[in-house]
Amino acid sequence: MVEITDLHKTFGKNNVLNGVNLNINEGGVFAILGPNGSGKTTIIKSILGMVIPDNGLIKVCDVSIKNNSIYRHKIDYLPQIANFPSNLKVNELIKMIKDLRGDTHHDKTLIKTFKLEPFLDKKLGTLSGGTKQKVNIVLTFMFNSPILILDEPTTGLDPISLIHLKELLKAEKSKGKTILITSHIMSFVEEVADEIVFILEGKIYFKGSIAKLKTKTKQKDFEHAIANILTKEDA
Repeated sequence: MVEITDLHKTFGKNNVLNGVNLNINEGGVFAILGPNGSGKTTIIKSILGMVIPDNGLIKVCDVSIKNNSIYRHKIDYLPQIANFPSNLKVNELIKMIKDLRGDTHHDKTLIKTFKLEPFLDKKLGTLSGGTKQKVNIVLTFMFNSPILILDEPTTGLDPISLIHLKELLKAEKSKGKTILITSHIMSFVEEVADEIVFILEGKIYFKGSIAKLKTKTKQKDFEHAIANILTKEDA
């Protein structure tokens, strides 16, 4: 589904990606983890075509993304920070995105699930961070693309909305979709992810199940397994 080969990216003197090789198979939830500055956001933005790598190859659905924008229609993306036009109303934004995409899936159900009805006629600039994140989720999940990329999707969500997000991920996964997430909330990752990809210093340090990582690090729980990796890195 997503194939990355020998990916390199440098920003100034900072080598962010140093020969990343990664295959994400079709179907399932994959968590891309790593400390700040490890390169995980650069990998995501490279897949989306928002960052142009210095070297390497990225394929989506067996097709190279180089000089190719059509593949992006296969991806729905939830950015970590939702920079919406502040003077636009929520319903105006949703309508605009629907008009651009033209293949709406189930926006009305999502609006009801995340209780956004009272906010539809309000300007985006007046909304709280948590409410903006709910709008962000609706805009991402209201289409039916085979690949979802979610950058810190739990940011600002209340406990009930977080439950709905988990249910949504489970439902989309059951349809055979490939879902990539980043998150600093290890309990969320442990609950939803089928596999994790851990990045250190611009390279893939580990790829596999959480159970496999626990075995590799000789730790009984996920958070300590992650901490073990970072402690070794700092030593």
